Amino acid sequence: MHLRAEHDDLADVLARATRAVGTRAPVEVLQGILCEVQGNRLRVTGSDLEMTVHTSLEVETLEEGKAVIPARLAAEAVRKLPPGAVTIRTDEGEVEITGNGPSFRLRQLAVDDFPRLVAEDAETGGIQVDGDEVVRAIGQVSVAASHDDARPILTGVLFEPNEGALRLVATDSYRLAVRDLPGVEPGGTGLVPVRGLRELGRTIGAEKVNVNVGDREASFSSDRGSLTVRLIEGAFPNYRQLIPDTYANRLTVAKSAILDAIDRASLVAEDHIPVRLEMSDGGVDVSVTRQEVGGTAERVEGEYTGEKMTIAFNPRYLSDGVSAIEDDEVVFEVLDGLKPGILRGASSPDFLYLLMPVRL
Repeated sequence: MHLRAEHDDLADVLARATRAVGTRAPVEVLQGILCEVQGNRLRVTGSDLEMTVHTSLEVETLEEGKAVIPARLAAEAVRKLPPGAVTIRTDEGEVEITGNGPSFRLRQLAVDDFPRLVAEDAETGGIQVDGDEVVRAIGQVSVAASHDDARPILTGVLFEPNEGALRLVATDSYRLAVRDLPGVEPGGTGLVPVRGLRELGRTIGAEKVNVNVGDREASFSSDRGSLTVRLIEGAFPNYRQLIPDTYANRLTVAKSAILDAIDRASLVAEDHIPVRLEMSDGGVDVSVTRQEVGGTAERVEGEYTGEKMTIAFNPRYLSDGVSAIEDDEVVFEVLDGLKPGILRGASSPDFLYLLMPVRL
């Protein structure tokens, strides 16, 4: 295998494939990326068997062939070379990476040991979505996904059809995020690991992305390549029963103002002391009291309808929810101080964030 390519293009394609390579691969060959040169294309595959990235690049082919090379070493080696043309050549069990003077020699891994991974094509049986929109939607809901591997069901994002829309849902049992993408309805339902979804924008993000949720895998493809993620097995919680149809109390405030107030309160709260929201005519009082330190309080002006009431939330969870809203104004809807509250954008009904209160 012998090829020549531009530095930035080659660094990009190797880095994207490397993002699928696990840091603690169970077998040595999975610490590498498979590079295949045929015609004028370099095809690169990285995988940890749970997530697989296929990507490609047009190159100057000097000799066809394939090799498995250490993923992170190769990606970093190319990245650190000077600008200009870079050559990759395999020879007697080693791969030489050269560019404008400096060169690296890395040991190859066994090609025959690399798993046979079929490149999934989400165009077949899938749906086409706006790339930027789906990446933003994933970012909105993924803040509510759990990081606890002991509860794998909660570490994913549910993809499901909902009245002519693609619905994304995530929860860690303390909060729930729901985002609808109107006009695109998937044919299948599946629980996609959030780790893979967070790589979507960095690996194959493009103007148009094809999404296909199958029985065992979810596939995403664009003109930059494909990302395939194995689905999480199990039943997702019945989240719909948690969302009331109506709320008696409603507060509308400027997103920037309430976010700044929460941020200042968090200096005292430090994640484990709840932030109190005292809602009344004209706005909300945001406060926190910590016995060994002191406290803070401030008034945020807004529109409020309902009875005067107080509710408290975990400050980080509250900040995450407000930050995820793509609107200049945030709406808080609550029944009382002991039941979950809902956060929405004042003019963006396609996203909601439900948050469990903290007992005072």
